[in-house]
Amino acid sequence: MATARDPVPLTSNGGPSARRSGEAAIPDSTMISDTPDAKPVTVLAHAARVLPAVTVDTYNEELRDEEGFVGDRASGRAFRAILEDWRDKLRAQGEDPFGDMPTQDISKSKLDKVLAGDDPLAAGLVHTAVEEYAVELATVVRRFLRLKDWQDTERIVVGGGLSASHIGELAMGRAAVLLAGERVAVELRTITNNPDKAGLIGTVHLAPSWVLAGHDAILAADVGGTNLRVGVVELNFKKGDLSKAAVWKYLHWRHRDDQPTREQALERMADMANELIGLAAKEKFKLAPFVGIGCPGLIDENGVIVTGGQNLPGNWEGPDFNLAREMTHRLPHLEGHEPVVVMHNDAVVQGLSEIPNVTDVKRWGVLTIGTGLGNARFTNRDKE
Repeated sequence: MATARDPVPLTSNGGPSARRSGEAAIPDSTMISDTPDAKPVTVLAHAARVLPAVTVDTYNEELRDEEGFVGDRASGRAFRAILEDWRDKLRAQGEDPFGDMPTQDISKSKLDKVLAGDDPLAAGLVHTAVEEYAVELATVVRRFLRLKDWQDTERIVVGGGLSASHIGELAMGRAAVLLAGERVAVELRTITNNPDKAGLIGTVHLAPSWVLAGHDAILAADVGGTNLRVGVVELNFKKGDLSKAAVWKYLHWRHRDDQPTREQALERMADMANELIGLAAKEKFKLAPFVGIGCPGLIDENGVIVTGGQNLPGNWEGPDFNLAREMTHRLPHLEGHEPVVVMHNDAVVQGLSEIPNVTDVKRWGVLTIGTGLGNARFTNRDKE
């Protein structure tokens, strides 16, 4: 483990905000410039709203109604709750095609197989759950599109673990049909890269191209409420173009199964990173001294998770914890330099992976269906 030291300071992008010592600065979505193509005033800032290719108009919106958070109605947990409800109804009639298996233990691949299988009752059960979930997803999309910062959205990319399954694709397709029937003018698409990799690939778009020039790859991490992934993203860099960036190798840890403390999670994350650094060195990869991390919640300019980090191991939320600083202390120098660790919201980062595929629209968003429902809205910046 590298010896403890202070991280490379990052220039704040929050302007002349006077704060008491130790007080977190909350990013204000109302402070976004009306000129999305304006040059960014800083580089390598945590949760930056103006990035090289896009302006992040808003993210981590927490819409509420009388039943709670609107986004929870279209989360992965919501789908499981719908499936369990229909299983209860079948049990009342004496038959459940999944037997005694807990709903949370039924894998997405199992559900895909059942949907395409020969048992009409089992397939009908899954299809009914998908249909009801699609209605909820369409409702959530409509609510987001009413927000000021989501107006004029031309396309919504759907990511997260559920989107990688056939049931997820079917739910998204059905939601798209429902929205079209109501004359809601927005296109829904599944995210191009596998969601397990999209949350790593997107980190390359957190840094300007000149920071990455002359290097082969970067180290990236995707931290979620259930899983943690650390990977090496190969840049395949040519003339400022990052459209061919791809995951070279990544390590995965389902931390929720182990229930680690925060310290244990940090040590495991650092071990995964250092293992990958070693593998990259054997391949003679030149790793840029830049590490991108996506994690849930609202993140301030200092790298503090202001809200939304309570589901991470040991609670990473609040001003007494700084993930970027903790990881900098645990990582070695890369190419002779102390690494700069930059954080952003995980839905933002997953959305950034789609940048090469949204050049035909101006305003677009992302919804990530995971433990919760992540969200972000972007406006493409004009190329200089």
